[in-house]
Amino acid sequence: MNTPNKLTLARMIATPVFMVVMLTAFPYHYTVSLVLFALASVTDAIDGHMARKYNMVTDFGKFMDPLADKMLTTSAYLGFMFVYGGTKFAWQIVIITFIVLFREFAVSSIRLVAVTAGGKVVAANMWGKCKTVSQMVGIIFALAVYAFNEFVAVSSGTFAVLDIIVIALFWLSAVLCVISGAIYIWGGRQYIANAK
Repeated sequence: MNTPNKLTLARMIATPVFMVVMLTAFPYHYTVSLVLFALASVTDAIDGHMARKYNMVTDFGKFMDPLADKMLTTSAYLGFMFVYGGTKFAWQIVIITFIVLFREFAVSSIRLVAVTAGGKVVAANMWGKCKTVSQMVGIIFALAVYAFNEFVAVSSGTFAVLDIIVIALFWLSAVLCVISGAIYIWGGRQYIANAK
């Protein structure tokens, strides 16, 4: 197994650790979860760049790298459902998380059909990569807000504004989820038609 694929596996292994840390109440747990998520996100940029630069692109990497991203970002959205539970933003987080999960299941299904029906591993497209980047930026910003609050008591007014920014970033990612998912499904329609 080459280095990019090892980084992908490391990101997958880090995902449950990140989620446990995020949801476990101990001093500075948001700070620790921010560091874990940021490091895991960096591996996404490194493994893709390394695989292309050094000609180490594999079918395993094409399939598992996007899956590792989905696991990481989805775990964060699920975590924020608990963080924002009971707040006025709770229903929006639920809807955003549903959109993300629906898109990821749909795209993953297309990828599986492409492998079984056409013997082809379909790599993530540019829209999918933009979606992933927007998710990671939004999640890192959200975690940074809560991590900063662990060190400096932020006023309720300021925190309310920051929460609005967080939700706006999450909605931007949700829109990109819909767009990238629709493009991906349309591009994979031939595999659905050929599936038995």
